[in-house]
Amino acid sequence: MKDRIYFNNGWEFSPSFNEKMLDSKYKGKFEQVRIPHSVCETPFNGFDESEYQKLSIYRKFFKTEKEWAGKKILLTIEGAAHQCDVFLNGKFLARHSCGYTAFTVDLTDSLLPAGRNNLLALKLDSRESLNIPPFGFVIDYMTYGGIYRDVYLDIKNPIYIEDIFIKTKASHFETEITLNSSDAEGYSIVQRVESSSSVVAQINTGVPGNKILTAADAQPVHPWTLEQPVLYNLVTELINPKGKIADKKNVRFGFREIKFDETGFYLNGKKIKLRGLNRHQSYPYVGYAMPKNIQKEDADILKLELGVNYVRTSHYPQSKYFIERCDELGILVFTEFPGWQHIGDDAWKAQALENEDEMISQYRNHPSVFMWGVRINESKDDDEFYKATNFLAHKTDSTRPTGGVRCIKNSNLLEDVYTYNDFSHSGKNAGSLDKIKVTKSHGGYLVTEHSGHMFPTKSFDTEQRRTEHAIRHATVLDSVAGHDDCAGSSGWCAFDYNTHKEFGSGDRICYHGVMDMFRNPKLAAAVYKSQEDFTGDFIEVNSNMSIGEYNEGLLGDLWIFTNADSVKLFVNNTFIKEFKASDSPFKNLAHGPILVDDIIGNRLIDEEGISAKNSEKIKELIFAIKKFGQNSLSAKYKLEAAKLFAMRVISKEKLIALFGKYISNWGGESSSYKFEAIKNGKTVKTLVKSMCKNASLKTQVSRTILIEEETYDVAEVHLRAEDENGNLQSFIQEAVLAEAEGAIEIIGPQAVSLKGGMSGIYVKTTGTAGRGTLKITDWQGKETKISFTVKIKR
Repeated sequence: MKDRIYFNNGWEFSPSFNEKMLDSKYKGKFEQVRIPHSVCETPFNGFDESEYQKLSIYRKFFKTEKEWAGKKILLTIEGAAHQCDVFLNGKFLARHSCGYTAFTVDLTDSLLPAGRNNLLALKLDSRESLNIPPFGFVIDYMTYGGIYRDVYLDIKNPIYIEDIFIKTKASHFETEITLNSSDAEGYSIVQRVESSSSVVAQINTGVPGNKILTAADAQPVHPWTLEQPVLYNLVTELINPKGKIADKKNVRFGFREIKFDETGFYLNGKKIKLRGLNRHQSYPYVGYAMPKNIQKEDADILKLELGVNYVRTSHYPQSKYFIERCDELGILVFTEFPGWQHIGDDAWKAQALENEDEMISQYRNHPSVFMWGVRINESKDDDEFYKATNFLAHKTDSTRPTGGVRCIKNSNLLEDVYTYNDFSHSGKNAGSLDKIKVTKSHGGYLVTEHSGHMFPTKSFDTEQRRTEHAIRHATVLDSVAGHDDCAGSSGWCAFDYNTHKEFGSGDRICYHGVMDMFRNPKLAAAVYKSQEDFTGDFIEVNSNMSIGEYNEGLLGDLWIFTNADSVKLFVNNTFIKEFKASDSPFKNLAHGPILVDDIIGNRLIDEEGISAKNSEKIKELIFAIKKFGQNSLSAKYKLEAAKLFAMRVISKEKLIALFGKYISNWGGESSSYKFEAIKNGKTVKTLVKSMCKNASLKTQVSRTILIEEETYDVAEVHLRAEDENGNLQSFIQEAVLAEAEGAIEIIGPQAVSLKGGMSGIYVKTTGTAGRGTLKITDWQGKETKISFTVKIKR
């Protein structure tokens, strides 16, 4: 007999609710759905949040099994947005009022006799008028609705293990075991700490009551680090008086120590500069309702594509699958309880404390989680409330510090760490504030948001705006890296997201991400990706070198983003200059963006016969015209030009002609710019920028083998319009048509338009093993077929 039965399939759903639906004899119209599920699919943009705010119902019939006799039957719902009433066979059993934490309901006493069909009904309220966090005022994110995380039954003996909490220090570990009953006389506990190859610790102890404390040293063990996030499995067995295993619980954890003080953040005694991004858990069309592998892939993107070492789960606890993947990859997680600026009445606060307790209890064994957010994001000071939240956090978990994200200076610090949203950078000033200007407190300090609304940027914005977006992120990262007493920062934010009418761009999208909603990178993503070597050899340049994109045809600054040691530039295969990483003006970053200050090199000497001395002066004038325009030169450059004209070194007409040849390429053949990334003396990556002659659609799929386990599986197909050299064509916005056949179907519309030259298609399994094909037709009528294999593994 299985001790866990997933209840993700076979649900009936109605987007409206009435009391008659709680009766098993009710035969009204229902939609057949699978979990995760959203109460409604929404367009990509331009829809109203009222669409998902409703009373709805989910119903599932299941039989009572004869093997369940004498057992406890526990229903767990990992995520139901936002207030869920549980009914079994018409009887009300429980209400849960948080859309972001799991809850468990004991069904045992309300089950029908063995062999009979039970009706489990979940009445769901996803209205934002509820008096629970995060509701009460405006919210900068859509909250959606639905049973959007796993649902399952646990089949337990009458006495079972309810919870285990593991604390570690070096190779030492302690556990707090909680049983569901204090009447466990004659029972005992057996524990093993297992690595992938051996048992590194074992404990045998009696059961003095429903709380059991154990402790031991494990040898040998490897610490959980960002570079090598080694994980262990704690196996805890509850042995009954007859020597049989009454219950068994596995908890994955890591040996690691954390410390946060006024000098920064330390992991296992090593100071870590936190460089991260904020994440919302939403996706196009289905909001929160995405299964395991898609949740995990967000963690993969953050670590392996963007190279961050830290993520803030704004502004609520997120999928256990996402956090588990952070455990596996070595990404630190700052998670906070639900809320956004508004603090409600006493009932609201009581629910917030309950949410906090559930969050900490459910996530405290994850080694990636390093701090609890116990303050409503960007709320005002409320000392009585926040004394309570901090007391509860330290009582429930004494091993981690608390933080409280605020946007006000000199706020009352009741937490261990002053976590502050620093939006001071406006493009021309310092990237971040000194800690002393924000707080006089002596605790730790962390910048939890920056950039974001200060410079919202779409993937289809002008090249100049996309460049400034990237440079602003680099400026903040560089500034934070230069402050020893600042533990680090998390930029706002990783991915664009749907939001309420008060935010975004009037189309219900907040374009604050370094990636779009389909997880396609904007230019700012290159700033993060270039900071690490494990993301792979990397080079990107901010410009397609098209003068028509710029006012007056004046090309903007040319920036290189790379994790190489240096970059060699060639124009039409003529070597211009080698730009070293140490040339970057961002001196505090490991791989700061490199400003290209010369795209002419020695060509004036070699091709025009101009002397080396005069060549440098003429180049300086050409670059000044490129930056300011010939009619807006400063007195300095006008004087320099007048001297050269008077000395007959060059004429005004010749100067303008040279500008046209070497900069604007006005009327000539298009130039080709080749950038060679050099690492350890070898070329590791080459990037070519030239005029696009024939753009085409390129596809990249996350996985082609889809496996149904707890529920359906989903894969994403990324779409990009690229030129012959693989460069994104940001202004191609054409439509792409998709058609699914076989064992897959498309989530959302079959026709999608490219946005900034990019888009995405999600395909899901249908419960049938076999082959599936996605046929994509681009704007030129060209077809691309992607084959998927679907496996069923229950």
